[in-house]
Amino acid sequence: METYLGEADEKVIVIVADGGLNKGTADQINDVVQQAVDCGMKGVIIDCSKLDILSSAGLAKLLMLHKRMQQHGGEVKIAGLQGMSVQILRLARLDKIFQLYPDVSQARLSFRDAK
Repeated sequence: METYLGEADEKVIVIVADGGLNKGTADQINDVVQQAVDCGMKGVIIDCSKLDILSSAGLAKLLMLHKRMQQHGGEVKIAGLQGMSVQILRLARLDKIFQLYPDVSQARLSFRDAK
């Protein structure tokens, strides 16, 4: 289980969550997002298309990332979430906080529409 930088442009960074999103991998995302904020990026897309496990620690980190990006005038969007992970987000009512997209392309387009 790992997270890695998928792609980036001048305002949006895509982070791929591969395998699971738990405390350890969420810490990796946290580091990448901090660097993105420091560089002035306003958008983060978490690509969950390869995600198998979403733990409560992973959800907590996502909320912290959302808050940090919001404080800097940015957003975190989630793409490609499937199966039980979608159910978990909906049961926790986090789909009211995060915008969910079927894939990275649509999430990226939503940042363009917001300009």
